Amino acid sequence: MLKDLEIMSVLAAKDIDRAKDFYRDKLGLEPSDTMEDDSLFYRCGKGTGFLIYQTENAGSAKNTQMGWETDNLEREMEELRGRGVVFEDYDFPGLKTENGVATNEWGKSAWFLDSEGNILNLSQRA
Repeated sequence: MLKDLEIMSVLAAKDIDRAKDFYRDKLGLEPSDTMEDDSLFYRCGKGTGFLIYQTENAGSAKNTQMGWETDNLEREMEELRGRGVVFEDYDFPGLKTENGVATNEWGKSAWFLDSEGNILNLSQRA
């Protein structure tokens, strides 16, 4: 059933034009489709994708909404920092970052906010 279907994330944006600029200028992504005037669809690796739609509810979630897996976290972070992306630092029970990176037995992870307050993630398996 669902295990064989392609999956996509859905993110909220208060300002769809501001979000489009962020994903283009900071993350280097261009929308592959527009579904309506107030939504954008992006394609990423291996058939994955995500939708951004305009709503006043954007930025209200306090958890990771979407992430990318990489084989070189430091390289991706360096490139994104060069484009102006700021990585978050956390110090919670079970999660502490150093220079934006949390490390555990699973691997390494880093988080940043998009222009709409959505929490996004990069990770690299050990």
